[in-house]
Amino acid sequence: MALPPLVLLHGLGSRRQVWDPIVPALSARFTVHALDLPGASVPELADRVLAAVPPPFHVAGSSMGGGVALELGRRGHALSVTAFAPIGFWGPVSRRWCQLSVTAARSCARALGPSLPRLASSAAGRVALFGLFFGHPTRVDPAVGVADARALAVWPGFRTARDAFARHTFPAPGLGALTDIPVCIAWGPRDLILPVFQARRARRRLPAARHVRLAGCGHLPFADDPEACLAAFAT
Repeated sequence: MALPPLVLLHGLGSRRQVWDPIVPALSARFTVHALDLPGASVPELADRVLAAVPPPFHVAGSSMGGGVALELGRRGHALSVTAFAPIGFWGPVSRRWCQLSVTAARSCARALGPSLPRLASSAAGRVALFGLFFGHPTRVDPAVGVADARALAVWPGFRTARDAFARHTFPAPGLGALTDIPVCIAWGPRDLILPVFQARRARRRLPAARHVRLAGCGHLPFADDPEACLAAFAT
């Protein structure tokens, strides 16, 4: 029997490999489609996902990808939605902080360039390089962290996607089909990109969803605690 499809969507400046710590376990339950996203607005990215993978499917997204996952669920294309620290539950200040902090990380990755492997080889260097994104940056595999930083430095359409955040707030124009499917919103209390207080807004706007706190995790929780992330899936 064919396994049900699951689409995995990364965040701004990231790459599909961010899901690698949990893909082997997910592959035992789903046919996994981990996509690389270009720079575009949330509605445009939702359209691109639909062009790449025929619906319906289960979908999980991180950050910007979480916003896209919720949009796909709202439109009625998803069997379930799992969103890790999704964008859209912010106010003007926290939205701007998200834009500025990721832009600063990109600028640092571009400036450091050849020095990244040397810096990532020490625990202190990993805290400096990866502490914005991970709850436990010293545990990040240096080679993986450097590859993530280099992907951020050259990510296509970065400014387009970042600037489109100014037009994105959840829910708009409404919850749609999200009230009819399993939905889980998961947040790490060590998230420095989209701080965890935004989870309270998510709870108010999606009261029927399951809301999970990923203890000890940062903005990208999959390497911080793979088992907790797997347990958060809405299916």
